[in-house]
Parts: sequence; C-alpha cells; structure tokens
Amino acid sequence: MRVRRVQAADMAQIIALDARVTKLAKADYWNDVFLRYGKRRLHERIFLVAEAGVEGAEPRVAGFIIGEIRAWEFGSTPCGWVFALSVEPEIRLRNVGTALFAAIAAEFKKAGVDKMRTMVARDARLPHLFFRSEGMMAGPYIQLEKDLD
Repeated sequence: MRVRRVQAADMAQIIALDARVTKLAKADYWNDVFLRYGKRRLHERIFLVAEAGVEGAEPRVAGFIIGEIRAWEFGSTPCGWVFALSVEPEIRLRNVGTALFAAIAAEFKKAGVDKMRTMVARDARLPHLFFRSEGMMAGPYIQLEKDLD
C-alpha cells in the first residue's frame, strides 16, 4: 500500500467509494472538493489517497483522508482538522485508515502544527472507535448547534 497526494485520475474511484459507503451519489461535491483541496493551497490543505493493488493489477484507491490547517477561530491556535476519511469496507481491518491517519498527521506536523482535531457524530460508533484507537480524545471545545426553521 502507498499513501500519496490525490490526482485528478483518482476522482472516479473516490466518488464511487463514497457512494458505496454513504449510499449517496455526490459527484459534484467531490469534484469541488478536489478543486479546493487537491489543487490549491497545498501547503495547508491535504487530500491523500491510499492505493493498494493485487499483484498483476493496477493499484486502486483503497481509501482517502482530507484535512486542512485551520487557525484562530474562537482563539484556537493553528491545528490540523480532518474532515473526511473513508476506506473500502472489505479492507477496513488492513490498516488503511491507520496509514492515512499517520500520513496526514505527518503532513500537519511538517507544516508546523502540533495538534489534530476532527468532529464525529455521537452515534457514529465506527469513527469513534477508529479515532480513539489513533489516540484522539475529547478536546477543549464543545460543538453547539441550532435548527434553522
């Protein structure tokens, strides 16, 4: 397995992977994400793919992770935010997510930040388990929300 920056040629596989996992087709969204996180401001925006292959076959996208360095909102010091992570369901126990997480952490550290954050839905058990297994825990901020009628 190899982790690398996303390329335009990866997008069809990323779109298909996301549709398999979320059961929602959102090609326009992913093409926009690629333009924003795969082509611009690459020193603070990180879009990585893990590619894996079977001997004799072309490597395929096995997963992806996306994040960015954010700073100063509500007095926060600069930190790396992970806002997307997905791995092919049938290979989730092969350390693809761990490799992606380690790679984005290294990119954040190389950019000069020493903390990572993410948000996870309270009832999203699998993401909770994964991020906790990677050493993440509750941080100093509490998310607040309001329904807009």
